[in-house]
Amino acid sequence: MAVCARLCGVGPARGCRRRGSAREQRRGAADSEPDTDTDPEEAGGGGGVVVVTVDEEAAERIEGGRPLPPSVEAGPAGRAPLSLLELPPELLVQIFGSLPGTDLPSLARVCTTFRRILRTDTIWRRRCREEYGVCENLRKLEITGVSCRDVYAKRINPRVKSGRFMKILPDYEHMEYRDVYTCLLHRYRHILGLWQPDIGPYGGLLNVVVDGLFIIGWMYLPPHDPHVDDPMRFKPLFRIHLMERKCATVECMYGHKGPHNGHIQIVKKDEFSTKCNQTDHHRMSGGRQEEFRTWLREEWGRTLEDIFHEHMQELILMKFIYTSQYDNCLTYRRIYLPPSSPDDLIQPGLFKGTYGSHGLEIVMLSFHGKKAKGTKITGDPNIPAGQQTVEIDLAHPLRLPDIENLRDFSELSRIVLEVQEQVRREEQEREQRQEEEEHSQQAASQPASPLGGEGAEGEETAAGAEGTTQDKAPASQPFVLPMGVISRNEDYPRTCRICFYGTGLIAGHGFTSPERTPGVFVLFDDDRFGFIWLELKSFSLYSRIKVSFQNAQAPSREAFDEMLKNIQSLAT
Repeated sequence: MAVCARLCGVGPARGCRRRGSAREQRRGAADSEPDTDTDPEEAGGGGGVVVVTVDEEAAERIEGGRPLPPSVEAGPAGRAPLSLLELPPELLVQIFGSLPGTDLPSLARVCTTFRRILRTDTIWRRRCREEYGVCENLRKLEITGVSCRDVYAKRINPRVKSGRFMKILPDYEHMEYRDVYTCLLHRYRHILGLWQPDIGPYGGLLNVVVDGLFIIGWMYLPPHDPHVDDPMRFKPLFRIHLMERKCATVECMYGHKGPHNGHIQIVKKDEFSTKCNQTDHHRMSGGRQEEFRTWLREEWGRTLEDIFHEHMQELILMKFIYTSQYDNCLTYRRIYLPPSSPDDLIQPGLFKGTYGSHGLEIVMLSFHGKKAKGTKITGDPNIPAGQQTVEIDLAHPLRLPDIENLRDFSELSRIVLEVQEQVRREEQEREQRQEEEEHSQQAASQPASPLGGEGAEGEETAAGAEGTTQDKAPASQPFVLPMGVISRNEDYPRTCRICFYGTGLIAGHGFTSPERTPGVFVLFDDDRFGFIWLELKSFSLYSRIKVSFQNAQAPSREAFDEMLKNIQSLAT
């Protein structure tokens, strides 16, 4: 930094004798006059990392600039440049382009030369690419309009016919990367990532990403019940882009009449809201009946006549009435992907699972020492989104009986209930030890060392970990569901790696009388697991969501745990 300060002519090295001979030469250069009236908005800003690469457009013409004097372009023969102003403009473009966008406004205030160089679109194109992954070329989009419209149709709005594209596409001819960076990407950077909408007990999964020259909010939906291994479905809820220079436009994508006017408000940190300003675009000519039939085909992939279960029909109709009243006017709260550890049983992440008449729901699997937790990202009227649907005790693996005895539900129930009683006794002993420690500390003249208690817990943890490690061996064992256990998906794996004792959360309608009941966690492979609910005599199959989500990693383990507490408290 001291070298940079000396070269720029600022900082404590202002009186350096090496600069004395060149000071008179630069004194007459008008380009080096301090510019204190620089508008920060012209230079823009944004977060990012410093990555120095060779740009093929480094020699691009500096817009609005004028040739520098020969004495500034190159120093006297045999002498290295003593100031950044003596460097060639194309080299300054390379240097400035490697800086994070947040540093460029301050750099523009140094002098008018720097300010003019920062108007070079190559710098901002590099920042857009390295910080936000934008790879489109504005000039090529201007020339190849047909291919651009094809991309638009496939990615943004496939319902719009080709004749209407010219009215919807941005005007690339007068657009610059500096405007894309400052007015779109940097301005809305806080909403990128994963979010959970506040839709009562149903929740959801929203992924806001930079997609080309757009910021799009994609709602991710599970596949149609009961095809749990099928890929996720997704549809756009809103998009943001530049229709005019320095003016970002927010459009609601909800409904079936194409994009229309919307609004986004960043309420506070890790929370934002969307509002549709033209909800009449959500209505259909056939009224609510047509809207319901269309929603049913999209949500369930069938008609109401195909669903013979009366209770299931009631649940579906209830969900449509509840969710459609929001009209895409929602509040979203940020969620993180669970952090991973080498000791985890499998890679944590998001899974889609079967929940009886409620259909498929999204669950987040995370590991917490000797426990693994499955938290609902989408929910239902019984167990709402945000609640912990299953908890796995990794310190108590289960050894299943042979395949013939496994078909007997009473045999599996006996094994699980024995482990449940063992867990209950261990908890009582742990509570008793804690009470004894408290009494001993009160009786002693000074606080007693808690090494004994921690040691006992450490031994238990080590024993559990050792047992888990032994059972994590790659050898598999045959698996079949006991007679009488109901499964929405009969195409479950017939071999498993290991099983653990666990508990599942059940409740009445409206999350009344919730209680945790015993069950069996069955690990099939790295991407699939199941849970047998003993009291309900039902089986849920879970399959991993194989999507690479960006801007979704938790900054720390503490931040992830705090996020779990927040969404659970909101659900409660």
